[in-house]
Amino acid sequence: MFINRTTHHHTQNQRRNMAGGGFTDKMHVQKNKFVEEWNGRREITEQAFEINPGNLFQIIMMVMVIPYGIYDATRRELFKKGDRRHLKNGVV
Repeated sequence: MFINRTTHHHTQNQRRNMAGGGFTDKMHVQKNKFVEEWNGRREITEQAFEINPGNLFQIIMMVMVIPYGIYDATRRELFKKGDRRHLKNGVV
């Protein structure tokens, strides 16, 4: 009854090179020791990080006081200007 008339097209995949060709070992890329040291420090930051009385004040300033100061200054600016974003949120 129904004849399956599918045509088969044989296409040849085109091989493409990335940016003019692949990278080979002949390029002799040298690692930058400073970048490698930076990557190593990033990997062990959680083990090297310490909170002690000497840096506790700086941590509190960076994590709590400065962000709250930016938030408070922005909020006061919205109150002072009567910005529509302040008026819609219902906070007075």
